[in-house]
Amino acid sequence: MKPIKVIKDPEAFQLLADETRRRVVFLLRAKEMTVSEIASSLGVTPQAIYHHIKKMQKADLVEVAREERVGHLIESYYRATAEVFMCSIGSTPQSRDFALSQMRTVLGALRRVGFDLEYGDDDVAGLLDIEVELGECCDAEERQKAVSALEDIDVLTKQTIQKYVEILSMTDGEFSRRQELTKRFRDSLRSLLKG
Repeated sequence: MKPIKVIKDPEAFQLLADETRRRVVFLLRAKEMTVSEIASSLGVTPQAIYHHIKKMQKADLVEVAREERVGHLIESYYRATAEVFMCSIGSTPQSRDFALSQMRTVLGALRRVGFDLEYGDDDVAGLLDIEVELGECCDAEERQKAVSALEDIDVLTKQTIQKYVEILSMTDGEFSRRQELTKRFRDSLRSLLKG
Protein backbone atom coordinates (compact mmCIF):
# COMPACT_ATOMS: atom_id res chain seq x y z
CA MET A 1 0.00 0.00 0.00
CA LYS A 2 1.34 3.42 -0.99
CA PRO A 3 1.18 6.27 1.51
CA ILE A 4 -0.36 8.66 -1.07
CA LYS A 5 -1.85 8.02 -4.50
CA VAL A 6 -2.79 10.74 -6.97
CA ILE A 7 -6.03 10.04 -8.84
CA LYS A 8 -6.43 11.81 -12.17
CA ASP A 9 -9.21 9.72 -13.74
CA PRO A 10 -12.62 11.47 -13.44
CA GLU A 11 -14.34 8.05 -13.35
CA ALA A 12 -12.36 7.17 -10.21
CA PHE A 13 -13.53 10.49 -8.68
CA GLN A 14 -17.11 9.37 -9.28
CA LEU A 15 -16.45 6.01 -7.68
CA LEU A 16 -15.24 7.74 -4.52
CA ALA A 17 -18.31 9.99 -4.51
CA ASP A 18 -20.39 6.99 -3.41
CA GLU A 19 -20.72 6.74 0.40
CA THR A 20 -20.53 2.93 0.48
CA ARG A 21 -17.35 2.88 -1.61
CA ARG A 22 -15.73 5.51 0.60
CA ARG A 23 -16.58 3.38 3.64
CA VAL A 24 -15.09 0.30 1.94
CA VAL A 25 -11.85 2.17 1.20
CA PHE A 26 -11.78 3.42 4.80
CA LEU A 27 -12.04 -0.17 6.10
CA LEU A 28 -9.47 -1.51 3.65
CA ARG A 29 -6.91 1.13 4.65
CA ALA A 30 -6.88 -0.36 8.15
CA LYS A 31 -6.74 -4.08 7.33
CA GLU A 32 -7.17 -6.70 4.64
CA MET A 33 -10.73 -8.00 4.44
CA THR A 34 -12.87 -10.40 2.41
CA VAL A 35 -16.06 -9.35 0.65
CA SER A 36 -18.08 -11.14 3.38
CA GLU A 37 -16.21 -9.33 6.17
CA ILE A 38 -16.75 -5.95 4.50
CA ALA A 39 -20.44 -6.70 3.94
CA SER A 40 -20.86 -7.71 7.58
CA SER A 41 -19.10 -4.56 8.84
CA LEU A 42 -21.20 -2.26 6.66
CA GLY A 43 -24.53 -4.11 6.89
CA VAL A 44 -24.69 -4.55 3.12
CA THR A 45 -25.14 -7.72 1.06
CA PRO A 46 -21.97 -9.48 -0.13
CA GLN A 47 -23.24 -9.19 -3.72
CA ALA A 48 -23.42 -5.40 -3.45
CA ILE A 49 -19.92 -5.23 -1.93
CA TYR A 50 -18.54 -7.53 -4.63
CA HIS A 51 -20.03 -5.21 -7.28
CA HIS A 52 -18.36 -2.16 -5.62
CA ILE A 53 -15.03 -3.98 -5.17
CA LYS A 54 -14.83 -4.95 -8.85
CA LYS A 55 -15.38 -1.33 -9.95
CA MET A 56 -12.83 -0.03 -7.44
CA GLN A 57 -10.35 -2.72 -8.43
CA LYS A 58 -10.64 -1.68 -12.09
CA ALA A 59 -9.93 1.94 -11.04
CA ASP A 60 -6.91 0.78 -8.97
CA LEU A 61 -8.40 1.98 -5.68
CA VAL A 62 -8.34 -1.51 -4.12
CA GLU A 63 -6.34 -4.64 -4.85
CA VAL A 64 -6.15 -8.29 -3.88
CA ALA A 65 -3.67 -8.50 -1.02
CA ARG A 66 -3.70 -12.29 -0.74
CA GLU A 67 -5.82 -15.36 -1.41
CA GLU A 68 -6.59 -18.31 0.87
CA ARG A 69 -8.14 -21.66 0.10
CA VAL A 70 -11.25 -22.33 2.22
CA GLY A 71 -12.50 -25.82 1.43
CA HIS A 72 -13.10 -25.90 -2.32
CA LEU A 73 -13.20 -22.10 -2.62
CA ILE A 74 -10.50 -19.46 -2.85
CA GLU A 75 -11.17 -16.46 -0.61
CA SER A 76 -9.68 -13.11 -1.70
CA TYR A 77 -8.54 -10.55 0.86
CA TYR A 78 -8.63 -6.96 -0.40
CA ARG A 79 -6.81 -3.82 0.70
CA ALA A 80 -6.78 -0.19 -0.40
CA THR A 81 -3.97 0.70 -2.79
CA ALA A 82 -3.08 3.80 -0.70
CA GLU A 83 -3.61 5.32 2.72
CA VAL A 84 -4.51 8.69 1.21
CA PHE A 85 -6.04 9.39 -2.19
CA MET A 86 -5.44 12.84 -3.65
CA CYS A 87 -7.71 13.87 -6.52
CA SER A 88 -5.88 15.99 -9.10
CA ILE A 89 -7.44 17.94 -11.94
CA GLY A 90 -5.30 20.10 -14.19
CA SER A 91 -1.75 20.81 -13.06
CA THR A 92 0.14 17.90 -11.62
CA PRO A 93 1.68 18.25 -8.16
CA GLN A 94 5.14 18.13 -9.76
CA SER A 95 4.64 21.23 -11.95
CA ARG A 96 6.08 24.62 -11.01
CA ASP A 97 2.70 26.28 -11.64
CA PHE A 98 1.10 23.91 -9.14
CA ALA A 99 3.87 24.58 -6.59
CA LEU A 100 3.52 28.37 -7.03
CA SER A 101 -0.24 28.07 -6.59
CA GLN A 102 0.26 26.00 -3.47
CA MET A 103 2.74 28.56 -2.06
CA ARG A 104 0.18 31.35 -2.67
CA THR A 105 -2.45 29.25 -0.87
CA VAL A 106 -0.13 28.76 2.12
CA LEU A 107 0.71 32.47 2.27
CA GLY A 108 -3.01 33.31 2.06
CA ALA A 109 -3.70 30.90 4.92
CA LEU A 110 -0.97 32.59 6.99
CA ARG A 111 -2.84 35.88 6.48
CA ARG A 112 -6.06 34.24 7.67
CA VAL A 113 -4.41 33.04 10.89
CA GLY A 114 -3.18 36.53 11.74
CA PHE A 115 0.09 37.24 9.91
CA ASP A 116 -0.06 40.56 8.06
CA LEU A 117 1.84 39.60 4.90
CA GLU A 118 2.41 41.61 1.75
CA TYR A 119 3.88 39.80 -1.25
CA GLY A 120 4.01 39.67 -5.03
CA ASP A 121 4.80 37.07 -7.65
CA ASP A 122 8.57 37.55 -7.25
CA ASP A 123 8.31 36.93 -3.49
CA VAL A 124 6.30 33.75 -4.04
CA ALA A 125 8.79 32.50 -6.65
CA GLY A 126 11.75 33.33 -4.37
CA LEU A 127 10.27 31.39 -1.46
CA LEU A 128 9.55 28.44 -3.74
CA ASP A 129 13.14 28.45 -5.04
CA ILE A 130 14.52 28.25 -1.50
CA GLU A 131 12.02 25.53 -0.63
CA VAL A 132 13.15 23.53 -3.69
CA GLU A 133 16.79 23.92 -2.58
CA LEU A 134 15.81 22.69 0.89
CA GLY A 135 14.11 19.68 -0.66
CA GLU A 136 17.18 18.84 -2.73
CA CYS A 137 19.56 19.29 0.17
CA CYS A 138 20.54 16.14 2.00
CA ASP A 139 18.59 13.70 -0.16
CA ALA A 140 18.35 10.19 1.32
CA GLU A 141 16.41 8.71 -1.62
CA GLU A 142 17.17 5.03 -0.96
CA ARG A 143 16.07 5.30 2.65
CA GLN A 144 12.97 7.27 1.57
CA LYS A 145 11.97 4.32 -0.60
CA ALA A 146 12.49 1.98 2.34
CA VAL A 147 10.26 4.14 4.55
CA SER A 148 7.56 4.26 1.84
CA ALA A 149 7.64 0.46 1.64
CA LEU A 150 6.73 0.05 5.32
CA GLU A 151 3.20 -1.28 4.94
CA ASP A 152 2.25 -1.60 8.60
CA ILE A 153 2.79 2.10 9.45
CA ASP A 154 0.37 4.97 8.78
CA VAL A 155 1.27 7.93 6.58
CA LEU A 156 1.69 10.45 9.44
CA THR A 157 4.10 8.17 11.30
CA LYS A 158 6.00 7.61 8.04
CA GLN A 159 6.45 11.39 7.73
CA THR A 160 8.01 11.49 11.20
CA ILE A 161 10.23 8.50 10.39
CA GLN A 162 11.30 10.22 7.16
CA LYS A 163 12.26 13.38 9.08
CA TYR A 164 14.42 11.30 11.44
CA VAL A 165 15.97 9.41 8.50
CA GLU A 166 17.00 12.73 6.96
CA ILE A 167 18.55 13.94 10.23
CA LEU A 168 20.45 10.69 10.78
CA SER A 169 21.66 10.58 7.15
CA MET A 170 23.07 14.13 7.01
CA THR A 171 26.76 14.83 7.15
CA ASP A 172 27.86 17.83 9.24
CA GLY A 173 28.26 19.81 6.01
CA GLU A 174 24.77 18.92 4.83
CA PHE A 175 23.36 19.81 8.25
CA SER A 176 25.05 23.24 8.09
CA ARG A 177 23.71 23.76 4.54
CA ARG A 178 20.19 22.81 5.71
CA GLN A 179 20.44 25.33 8.58
CA GLU A 180 21.69 28.03 6.19
CA LEU A 181 18.80 27.41 3.75
CA THR A 182 16.26 27.28 6.58
CA LYS A 183 17.51 30.65 7.89
CA ARG A 184 17.35 32.10 4.35
CA PHE A 185 13.77 30.82 3.97
CA ARG A 186 12.78 32.23 7.39
CA ASP A 187 14.36 35.61 6.61
CA SER A 188 12.58 35.76 3.22
CA LEU A 189 9.26 34.84 4.80
CA ARG A 190 9.67 37.36 7.64
CA SER A 191 10.51 40.06 5.08
CA LEU A 192 6.92 39.77 3.84
CA LEU A 193 5.52 40.91 7.20
CA LYS A 194 4.12 44.46 7.15
CA GLY A 195 5.51 46.86 9.71
